[in-house]
Amino acid sequence: MRPGWLGKRMVCQPLRVDSRLHSLRCDMSAASLTPPHRLATARLVLRPAQPADAAALFSAYTADPQVARFMIWRPHRAVEETQAYLRACAEQWAAGTCFTDLLEEADRAGPIGAIALRPAGTSADFGYVLARAAWGRGLMPEALQALSGWALAQEGIWRTFATCDVANQASARVMEKARMRFEGVLRRHTVHPNIQPEPRDCRLYARVKGD
Repeated sequence: MRPGWLGKRMVCQPLRVDSRLHSLRCDMSAASLTPPHRLATARLVLRPAQPADAAALFSAYTADPQVARFMIWRPHRAVEETQAYLRACAEQWAAGTCFTDLLEEADRAGPIGAIALRPAGTSADFGYVLARAAWGRGLMPEALQALSGWALAQEGIWRTFATCDVANQASARVMEKARMRFEGVLRRHTVHPNIQPEPRDCRLYARVKGD
């Protein structure tokens, strides 16, 4: 799982892969890729993050060192850090630069994770995080496949992709199960501060229109 990481950088982060590997751009604005306010899968509901979710997220995963291990953020020490992150999510959604949805199970209330979509020209990049209590059930592949499939169904979007630390085998399996294909290793790509201060190698996975 990917997506310090405080406030606005929790799930949304600057696009790096796209700027290095893709020069093609189109006139489609980011706002035209705004996800629906409710996207349902077999077991999940994806909906925009709200400021009122701070306490639930802090309890579920933002303070959990195990969840944060391969992330670009450090565990939150207080709920105020989660509140700042959610305010940034709302600002980014309004600006059309990053769209962060929370994951809820269809049969029970309360967020268990988040997934962010960052549009850039003909591509869309994803980051995601899941509470430890929900690990091992195939929920994140379900969410990622649904949201990447939705993005690829939109006019002008040809490529979706995500990355993970080379040591994060669980996240690699998420992308594989979500129909993304391994494309290679990006050397010294992302700092994961809970492991080391230097940029680490990351695995790149992508799903394109027609896959």
